[in-house]
Amino acid sequence: MLECPNPPPVTVVLDPYDDVVHTRAALASHAPQHGRLTVHPTPGTDAAIALAYDVLAALGKPVPLPGYRHLDPAPAWSIAAAWILATPITHLTLLRAHLLTPHRFKGLLALRRRTGVRLVLVCHHRSMRAFLERELRQVDHSIAEASALLPEAEPTTLENQAPHAGRPLANRWISLPALTTLKAFDDATGPCCCTAPMAADRDFFPPVMPPVTEAEVAWRLHRATAHPYLAAQLATAAFTAASVTQLATAHVRDLGPDGTTLTLHDQGLRRGCMTHPVPAWARPLLRAAALLRRIGAGTGGPLFRDPLGGEGLPSLTSFAEDCRLRPPQPPRPKPRRTRRGTVPTSKEPAKTIWPVCTAHYGLAWARAEPDLMQGCPYPPPHTRKTIERRKKGWLPPDYGLRALQPPR
Repeated sequence: MLECPNPPPVTVVLDPYDDVVHTRAALASHAPQHGRLTVHPTPGTDAAIALAYDVLAALGKPVPLPGYRHLDPAPAWSIAAAWILATPITHLTLLRAHLLTPHRFKGLLALRRRTGVRLVLVCHHRSMRAFLERELRQVDHSIAEASALLPEAEPTTLENQAPHAGRPLANRWISLPALTTLKAFDDATGPCCCTAPMAADRDFFPPVMPPVTEAEVAWRLHRATAHPYLAAQLATAAFTAASVTQLATAHVRDLGPDGTTLTLHDQGLRRGCMTHPVPAWARPLLRAAALLRRIGAGTGGPLFRDPLGGEGLPSLTSFAEDCRLRPPQPPRPKPRRTRRGTVPTSKEPAKTIWPVCTAHYGLAWARAEPDLMQGCPYPPPHTRKTIERRKKGWLPPDYGLRALQPPR
């Protein structure tokens, strides 16, 4: 299990008058790209999983998490810890901390031990709950006034006034050529312990994407799913043009210590084992997938497989189409259904064998040669109207059955 040996002390900010200025200052300090996260808990609930979802939502991840039990908070806390370590987040400010319950506070302390984040609890009440005071005595903490939430005076510069960059490719389909190979090959081998050369040494160069496309792809992968391994798998397919079978061979040990290289194994197949350089926009995704594996399993394993046992998640191709990074493919042709009683042969087309009830029709020639009536490729007239008309004599006894007669 991944755990920080010496987490920083907890800071308790007292705002007894619930001043709106302090709340706005705390919300304005929210900047995940700079390592600061502000969480405003969802009102009206005291479930631990709801607070974990609030942390993921503050990180920009969609919630709730599919694939896990409905009320199990452990996967949500583990995934939140992986994203905090990969981003990285250094400060976590929680508003309305005076409404914390014991199980929610224990989840926050576990998140602090896993990530080493500096936890700031803002209490908008004149007194804290008794259990919170009791738990804080066992944790290294400090008390601060509400003025600590106010930002320090900074000189106005052109960098501070720069507007947020837009997204010119927002809501557009981006057809990445590398994702056209998202298919599995049955003859692929498992991972090996070889020393794979760099991709450039094998005359393989990754697909080139413009900076605008890279920024848009990274933005979509960060916000399309909260599962790090799923986003990291699609990002790897985008900069390596690898198949699904090749991606399955990647283990945690194949990711470089600094996350700048990734080795994919392909023994004896098209290109062989290669070490690919990881672009800067994909490194946080791969780090989050590796950290989640270490948090959930504690040991190395497949990099792009859920260590928490999630089920029912979309396939990689479906996820790429949901992110609008791969145009929707035409559906596969459905297998042709044969009629009941069909006997397919290798040389001739399938023929339907229809059973014939000779006792019902009372044909003398059929009773004499019963082997000829065991099966026939022609549908007999079993309709109720034809049977009634034959019984009443309105139709000949062999009406509709003349093709069944044996040769004279």
